[in-house]
Amino acid sequence: MDFRHHAPGGSPSSSSTSSSSSQTHHRNGNHQILNTTTTTNNADPMHSWWESISKARSRIHLLSTLLPIPESEPQDPNPISSLADSDNPAHSLLSSLTAYTAVSLSLTSSDHSGSGDDNLCNWLYDTFLSSDPDLRLVVLSFIPLISGLYLSRIHSISQTLTPSLSGFEAVLLALYSSETKSRGGKPVVVSIPDLSQPSLYHYPRVSGAKKKPNSAKVNPGSDSGSRAFRPVVGVLSPPLEPQTAIKSTKRATIVGVALDCYFKQVSQMPSWSKRDFCRFAADWAGQDCACKSEFDNVRERVNVNGSDKVEDEIEIEGNDVVEKMKNLEIEDDDESGDGVGRGTRILLPWELLQPVLRILAHCLLGPLNSNDVKDAASVAVRCLYARASHDLVPQAILATRSLIQLDKRARDDAAVAAASAAVTTGSNANTPSKAKKPEILLVSK
Repeated sequence: MDFRHHAPGGSPSSSSTSSSSSQTHHRNGNHQILNTTTTTNNADPMHSWWESISKARSRIHLLSTLLPIPESEPQDPNPISSLADSDNPAHSLLSSLTAYTAVSLSLTSSDHSGSGDDNLCNWLYDTFLSSDPDLRLVVLSFIPLISGLYLSRIHSISQTLTPSLSGFEAVLLALYSSETKSRGGKPVVVSIPDLSQPSLYHYPRVSGAKKKPNSAKVNPGSDSGSRAFRPVVGVLSPPLEPQTAIKSTKRATIVGVALDCYFKQVSQMPSWSKRDFCRFAADWAGQDCACKSEFDNVRERVNVNGSDKVEDEIEIEGNDVVEKMKNLEIEDDDESGDGVGRGTRILLPWELLQPVLRILAHCLLGPLNSNDVKDAASVAVRCLYARASHDLVPQAILATRSLIQLDKRARDDAAVAAASAAVTTGSNANTPSKAKKPEILLVSK
């Protein structure tokens, strides 16, 4: 419809035209003022902070309605809903063991979890698309659980018909699409140092003005300082192609990219999330044989204080790891019927195994990780080493064996330090202490 301002006589007059144009200009001016105000509000840090807080609170209240949390008393508040009252709701949700346990129970106990109509998967998908960095960390903390349940149910042999897991796939595809966009069609590469040089700092630096036109053609083995150095580039991950669905041929790549996103923020993940990942990694290996404890049966004699006395020597073993390896029971069938399949052996191509080893390396060697996370990672690495030894995968054998050696060395050093501290404390206790002289206070009159 054409909304024109007509004069009472019928045809539009010049005065009416000018009036209409002035009104249009006035409305455009108001629109420009509104746009300026909106831009100012978006640039205001206080406005952005309050918007982030409000969004996190709304997501927490919605999550509390989706989780069947038992209440001990009717008058008690919902423990998850109460997280919205904190100063940083998203961080409180990330560090809440109650919320993580409730989500884990909801996803593992239901036979229809992970389907397209799963409200919890829809919550995770919408929360990740909110583009709030703190809320994205919350979604990333559940990636070990989602990927573990998804791969275990896909490869479960106890089910003849695999249920719909489109809810899990939607969350994994959201992370994959985000990473594909951030990489911009470029591969992830790493520069490999030239082993012919004495160290990393001996590469010749030649300015552009002093370079010769044929400097690149100089023999690489020569000692000429004017040759152009071309580092060897290794491809860690090829360019990612956009995917709209998870096909069987792309499943390992998509899940591997999701785990790589988790690895980038692994230092901010809670310990229970890391522990769940280590358990799933051990389950994925599915190799229960003597190869796992190959490095734990060696008994070493370590001298503590450098003396030749027998009483100053200790025996070091991976006792904690050995006990956990003995208690590790891997079952092939899932008796619970929920499709999780603890101990389900899955395919481990390098696209999936590479981010798994990166995360395990952090869990194993991170100085701020708790002992239970390190022990779980130690068990998982040994299971993956046994699996790689049976599958004859050279790069996996080299990586897992290196991690086992580093873990064993760290435990040996910790045992030696503890024994040395105990010996020092005992020697100080037996040494008679001199009587302290009385303190003399000088007082001026």
